[in-house]
Amino acid sequence: MITRSRILKLHPATLVLLSFLLAIGVGTLLLKMPFSTHTGHIPWVDALFTATSAVCVTGLIVVDTGSYFTGFGQGVILTLIQLGGLGVMTFAVMLFQWIGRSISFRQRMAIQDLFAHTPREDILGLVVHILVLTFTVEAVGALLLTVHWGRELPFLQALYTAVFHSVSAFCNAGFSLYSDSMMQYSNDILLNLTMCGLIVCGGFGFPVLYDLRQWFGVHKQGRARLSIQTKTVLLTSLILIVLGALMFAFLERQSLKASTSILHCVLAPVFQSITCRTAGFNTVDIGSLKEATLAMMIFLMFFGASPGSCGGGVKTTTLALITMFTWTRVKRRQRVNIFKKSIPQETVTRSLSLVLSSTGIISLILFLILVGVAVSGPDGAERQGFFLAYFFETVSAFGTVGLSMGVTPDLNTWGKCLIILMMIIGRVGVLTFSYIILGTGTAKGIEHAEENMMIG
Repeated sequence: MITRSRILKLHPATLVLLSFLLAIGVGTLLLKMPFSTHTGHIPWVDALFTATSAVCVTGLIVVDTGSYFTGFGQGVILTLIQLGGLGVMTFAVMLFQWIGRSISFRQRMAIQDLFAHTPREDILGLVVHILVLTFTVEAVGALLLTVHWGRELPFLQALYTAVFHSVSAFCNAGFSLYSDSMMQYSNDILLNLTMCGLIVCGGFGFPVLYDLRQWFGVHKQGRARLSIQTKTVLLTSLILIVLGALMFAFLERQSLKASTSILHCVLAPVFQSITCRTAGFNTVDIGSLKEATLAMMIFLMFFGASPGSCGGGVKTTTLALITMFTWTRVKRRQRVNIFKKSIPQETVTRSLSLVLSSTGIISLILFLILVGVAVSGPDGAERQGFFLAYFFETVSAFGTVGLSMGVTPDLNTWGKCLIILMMIIGRVGVLTFSYIILGTGTAKGIEHAEENMMIG
């Protein structure tokens, strides 16, 4: 029998995973209710897929959100997005505080693993700050988006649409009430800038936003010092956004030239560069992009957002670390230094392990999806040339991005289940899964005599 004492003894990594699985299970049951859909029925696998995509803030869909689900169903999805974006444990801590229950040590550790890069004692203060910051940014975003949609919709409908997309954008979920996402608004500067701002804020990570708030604040002791993580996240994100936009503009220059709008030529590359990191909204048809552009987007989706954020991927700090590690080894130096600080060797090793294990998991899931396609009969035979589309889909699920080349609704049950697993792994984290499966203990192992071997 599962008791509260047994739950509190679980490792924080296991506690985080179980909280997400619980939210997915409840969300699946609610979406399965007859009043959640206009048809009164949704297959179990589709309900599970949608709930997982919402909790894991991915945005991949097998049915159209705006037309298939009723207002209640859309409300369930919106709630799951908010829960998944902030982490179920965040709300659990606030609930325990509200009802006067103490917060266990393991719950504190689970929150710290999600949102803090250094040990903290004021976990409750951190959670309160996260919630206040989140709702403030989402409210500002909803206000700006209400101004946008207020020009074409009744006020209440405009407000509802604005709130839905503001929460979805800040949580980097990518769910939209429009079947073409944001393609019809590719020339609207207010919507593009607001959505991009929300996505970037949600992708920075709460530790970075907290540091920035402290840095901009006025203190008697002077301006607070930005942490190495904040500096690395800001610089890496800026480089990825700028290079991604320039590459998109160069690779898709012919289609951009065909556009009669100058705003579209400027906004589209920037929006796609930002959104393909973790958000999943799009203002262009993804399926019509060139293969080189899709390859570049796969790279951005793989690394994704930053630690402690609403997004997935192996994170921007990992990209920065392996880049500096490579540069350090090329220059034959031992320590990896960033901003005049030395990074612990264990952190560098973990970043390399994360990239390798993530690549292996993506390759395995992609292979299993292709196996399911190959044995599914005539429909599978027609899909044999869609390797890039399934590869794009798999990386999008891992990075909790939500962009798709249009193959998501055509996935069979086997493929949907694999993508569901991929979304959960991407949201919870590869290292967290390894802790759950292999444990956190470390062993030196048997040490034998050394013998060199050739590499490269």
